[in-house]
Amino acid sequence: MRKTTHPAGTVHRLTLDSKTLAGNMLGDPTTRLVDVYVPHGHDGRDLPLLVDLVGYTAGGPAHTAWKSFVENVPERLDRLIGEGRMAPVAVAFPDCFSRLGGNQYVNSPVLGNYEDFLIDEVLPAVESRFGCGGAGKRGVFGKSSGGFGALVHAMRRPDVWSAAASHSGDAGFENLYLAGFPDVLRALAKHDNSIEKWMKAFEAKPKLDGKDTHILMFLCQAASFDPAPDDYLGLRLPVTSDTCEVIEDRWNNWLAWDPAVMVRTHAHNIGKLKGFFLDCGTEDQYAILYGTRRVHKDLDRQGIAHRYEEFPDNHSGIDYRMDASLPWMAGVLAS
Repeated sequence: MRKTTHPAGTVHRLTLDSKTLAGNMLGDPTTRLVDVYVPHGHDGRDLPLLVDLVGYTAGGPAHTAWKSFVENVPERLDRLIGEGRMAPVAVAFPDCFSRLGGNQYVNSPVLGNYEDFLIDEVLPAVESRFGCGGAGKRGVFGKSSGGFGALVHAMRRPDVWSAAASHSGDAGFENLYLAGFPDVLRALAKHDNSIEKWMKAFEAKPKLDGKDTHILMFLCQAASFDPAPDDYLGLRLPVTSDTCEVIEDRWNNWLAWDPAVMVRTHAHNIGKLKGFFLDCGTEDQYAILYGTRRVHKDLDRQGIAHRYEEFPDNHSGIDYRMDASLPWMAGVLAS
């Protein structure tokens, strides 16, 4: 059952055989799905192209699938475009799920080169098929890990993207991650402090719970920010296993990817975009608000134009925030 009465766009499904993901240490498949939304009455030609980076534990096609009670993203687009609140755009939903539950959309020998996958494979495939996007007409957006991806791509690749929107993207790593490492260590201690033994036990379980995926998330971040090719699946932690003390060189590798740190040296790249949107909930249970405020304040300090908003909610169930970012991005890219 559709959640809107506005004319429905079409979701096309592409299958890409990726070369950039080949050789990833997780053994993840390199054949990847990319769903592409084209609005009603359009074939995609000459439309701006947005790329949706989903949050941890999801894959792109999860955003095009049916959802109970609330709109999926194509239905949201149908409504926003149908109401005249948003200019027509094409939207790509790449599947970037991994054995570790997701990724941060950066290049990693463990997870695979997902920055390259998005830029060198997804964009050319979608743009050549539908005639959309191209220089000056590409935007990237996401929430949580996807918001992190949008943030980092905005700071690293203004040569590719012309607009970006980050909803509650990971920032302020000391607030977001340090308090969680004791939980990780307690879980590993039940398996002789071995990531390998924990992973094998996790993957053999007939039923998973939130505690399992929480531990897996930290391993996924380690694979993204501090890959260790000589260790099991390239995984190591930035804290000692017995006393949970920070290992400075490893933690510094994590911090090098913290947007609240990166913005000090990469804000000028955001200034090259047509527009940059940043928001976070004031009740964010992962304390991402404080890192997001640091990004905002640093952009202000450096005189970089951007749109910043805080909203009275937490980290969960905030897809409705796309009602603010998607029309804004479409308008920015149309200029």
